Amino acid sequence: MGIRAGRRGWPIKRQVLFHFLVSLFCRALSEQIRYSIPEEMEKGSVVGNLAKDLGLEIRNLSYRKLRVNGEREFFSVGLERGDLLVRDRIDREQICLQTRVCALTLEAVVENPLNVFYVNVEIEDINDNPPQFRRNVINLNISESTQLGAKFALEPAHDPDTGLNSLQTYYLSTNPVFSFEVKKKKDGNKYAELVLEKLLDRERQSSYHLVLSAVDGGNPARSSTAQIRISVTDANDNAPVFSQDIYKVSLLENLPPGSFVLRVEASDKDEGVNAEITFSFDSSSHGEWQMFSLDPNSGEITSLKSLDFEKTKDYSMVLEARDGGGLVTQCTVEIEILDVNDNFPEVIFTSISAKIPEDCSSGTLVALVKTLDQDSGVNGEVTCRVEESAPFRLESSSRNYYKLLTDGPLDREQTPEYNITVTATDKGNPPLSTSRTLTLHIADVNDNTPIFLQPSYVVYVPENNP
Repeated sequence: MGIRAGRRGWPIKRQVLFHFLVSLFCRALSEQIRYSIPEEMEKGSVVGNLAKDLGLEIRNLSYRKLRVNGEREFFSVGLERGDLLVRDRIDREQICLQTRVCALTLEAVVENPLNVFYVNVEIEDINDNPPQFRRNVINLNISESTQLGAKFALEPAHDPDTGLNSLQTYYLSTNPVFSFEVKKKKDGNKYAELVLEKLLDRERQSSYHLVLSAVDGGNPARSSTAQIRISVTDANDNAPVFSQDIYKVSLLENLPPGSFVLRVEASDKDEGVNAEITFSFDSSSHGEWQMFSLDPNSGEITSLKSLDFEKTKDYSMVLEARDGGGLVTQCTVEIEILDVNDNFPEVIFTSISAKIPEDCSSGTLVALVKTLDQDSGVNGEVTCRVEESAPFRLESSSRNYYKLLTDGPLDREQTPEYNITVTATDKGNPPLSTSRTLTLHIADVNDNTPIFLQPSYVVYVPENNP
């Protein structure tokens, strides 16, 4: 389907602008304006004076048609002063989850002449979320024969904020039997482990009640608590032992749901019920339950849903091996997701000249072409070409941009319009391609003189005609 635009006629001044535009694109596309704002700003709040930072005159804003483009329309431009304004609610936790740096990239476009600028708006976190435990009560069964120094991982709190505003540490209520340590998972999340400091005796005390507090680093700090209820069980003096402390596996993102991932193994020196081992996910791996299943008897892990490298590149989960007497041992399973070439490249015409004069010089700008590919590595590397043997060529401009230029003389009398097909191909194996077609009209100029159909005409007239 062609993309059509343009005005009738072609004044001589427009020809000069074509050469001027070509010289501006390389400079404009490499410049970048940076702003930093806190999340949750009110609609209409001013981010910065975009017109001033771009060096534009306020009186020319309407004529230059200053605007911004982005994946989501969080911002707009006020044409009165050229301010970049907040258009919609910005929740950093929804946009960037828990990434350290949350930045939105916009394209600021002005016309007459055409320029494209990159605008980078970093969204700063505010402490608008307290840490939260998934359950208010954590139940533990600990054998009275458990050795000093034994550790028990506790369900972590979750805080969607980042940096100092995220969960920083835990506190445990004072007691003579247990201490605690704060540990960090591979993904950076922190959890607490109980450490047994004094031998247990069920006959003297069969239960303990502790309070675990999770605190973030905001100012002021926010926190939440969970009750820890510990039941002391009769002796089972050998805990299960995993064959590995850490299991690692790599999976392709196109692995079908229900596929085998790996099998964990554990052994127990006890006999009878105390040697019967069952496997389960630790409560700290709640998110991974939705993607993988674990057979409690065999220890076999299988995939539940389709994997997507572009959304999640790795998973880290904690598994428990529990014997019949209640003793628990933990191991870590780290799953790396490998990218496959499963996304077609995109071709986007961002600025188009739908009509050009037939006497324009070679190298005249026709359109600005943008390519995108969500894959990574070589799977995301894209090359662009013009399909037809027409007088046009593509020239790499900046990052993922190409300029579509004329590459020879044009003659409206011979070819009044061209359907130019641009194809983007990635470097995956096998490669994936996408094509889009642009319809370009050739404007007439007065380059042909009138011609008589015959060089001479002979007419016979009788002499007696009235």
